[in-house]
Amino acid sequence: RKTLKYFLVSFGILKTAPAPVHSYTPANTEPASRPPWVTDDSFSQKFAPGKTTTTVTKHILPRGAPVPPPASTSAYASPVSTSSQAPAIARGTVQRAERFPASSRTPLCGHCNSIIRGPFLVAMGRSWHPEEFNCAYCKTSLADMCFVEEQNSVYCERCYEQFFAPTCARCHTKIMGEVMHALRQTWHTSCFVCAACKMPFGNSLFHMEDGEPYCEKDYIALFSTKCHGCDFPVEAGDKFIEALGHTWHDTCFICAVCHVNLEGQPFYSKKDKPLCKKHAHAINL
Repeated sequence: RKTLKYFLVSFGILKTAPAPVHSYTPANTEPASRPPWVTDDSFSQKFAPGKTTTTVTKHILPRGAPVPPPASTSAYASPVSTSSQAPAIARGTVQRAERFPASSRTPLCGHCNSIIRGPFLVAMGRSWHPEEFNCAYCKTSLADMCFVEEQNSVYCERCYEQFFAPTCARCHTKIMGEVMHALRQTWHTSCFVCAACKMPFGNSLFHMEDGEPYCEKDYIALFSTKCHGCDFPVEAGDKFIEALGHTWHDTCFICAVCHVNLEGQPFYSKKDKPLCKKHAHAINL
């Protein structure tokens, strides 16, 4: 039986609300299976436009191995020393402890916090019993060996290279010392170079073309469009004109005789040079 409501709906007089959509989460859903943009509050910051992200490769470490730093760790680690006079050292820098003979000086050991009565070592701005200055993983004595500081601990070069050192994107070897972060990869500073002149970039500006980095000088020389009037590059954001088979800055497209600007004006040409109507028949150019 057709009711009044049926006719009202049929003729568009009465509109019915859509049925509510219910959603639920199964009780046995584990947080680990949820996407990172739901579980990680900082996901939007990590992958915001304009920010560089780091590709992380998962390695299986031996039991008891130190945990590598997260991908967002700065290229510079804070010094272990609590002294304000200890200089900050770039992460991955290879260091060596300095030996001091026994004297009237009695410093505190950075490991056991006890007074040192006898010969001692000085490293990272602190003093150490020689027998207690060891690699945090393999326990090898670092009294007469080079070491690397990482996550408030010290490691021999071999353990640091195994667990912490990043891999260079060019030579595919471990990076001990200063690390260059570019193009979402890590490089030796000597390996991240201009594709044309092969000079390292350091902290200089570089441009990408066909997947290769170029220094500013070579990029301009090889790829930029130059103004036919001033021979300087037409850069992004510059106003330019295409005329006579060349590119011109809008301010450079002028009459070759009186130098009046010809942008948007009728012009003539002679010997590949623009001329205004007044000087269209100029003889000496």
